[in-house]
Amino acid sequence: MQRLNNASAGTFAGRFSLPLLDPERSTPDGVSGPRAKAGYTKAGHKRYNVYRNNVTVSLIDALADTFPAVQRIVGREFFRDMARLYVRAEPPRSPLLFEYGHGFADFIDGFEHTAPIPWLGDVARIERAWLDAYHAADRTPLAAETLQGIAPESLPGAVFTPHPATRIVRSAYPAVAIFVANRRDGPVGRIHERDGEDALVTRPALDVQVRKLPRGGARFLAGLCAGQPLGEAAADTTEAEPGFDLGANIAGMLDAGVFCDVSTSA
Repeated sequence: MQRLNNASAGTFAGRFSLPLLDPERSTPDGVSGPRAKAGYTKAGHKRYNVYRNNVTVSLIDALADTFPAVQRIVGREFFRDMARLYVRAEPPRSPLLFEYGHGFADFIDGFEHTAPIPWLGDVARIERAWLDAYHAADRTPLAAETLQGIAPESLPGAVFTPHPATRIVRSAYPAVAIFVANRRDGPVGRIHERDGEDALVTRPALDVQVRKLPRGGARFLAGLCAGQPLGEAAADTTEAEPGFDLGANIAGMLDAGVFCDVSTSA
């Protein structure tokens, strides 16, 4: 996939690529059919429109592959109409097709027709995080024994290195429950959760995992991933979330393969 949005309009590549995602633009000058040596031809116009349609369809298909839960929630026809508008507004920025769609959740948030389902953007964020985790670099997750080998007096100063696949998605809605219900086969039953849910996305081995973080878990983990020492991150989280369980959160994160290394100043 070409970097459509970076092409200069003054070059032939720019004149050729810029109309690809805008059906209102005419066929660029210089496009010709197989038997024409130069200039505009009817055959060239038809061939360009076929190519233009194929580019749009391939990008919509890529979004459908990345956001299957979103498509299931809104329906295939609605999804493809919404995706088509996104494709026109946000052309690709990378030649790698799997990287397309990082702004789709924000687009959904601002899309007037999805206003009655305000949690849909957060479901899309979890799906995008799932794919990013899937393609992240491989690293061996931190073993619990490594952490247990650190002297107790050194633990507050421990600094963790997050695994490349680790992602956090915070939501004021039960986005994890909605995501899980719509990423599996079979009918979707009634979702009874009403509180906000923060998602932890990891890939400790070959399979991507999505878990609901416990109370305070997202704040605590975000601090650790940003380089806060363990003691500082724990104190900040405990102050903000009095019910925060430090031991349970650390055990859960190690089990999920959130980190790949830890260091101390000692």
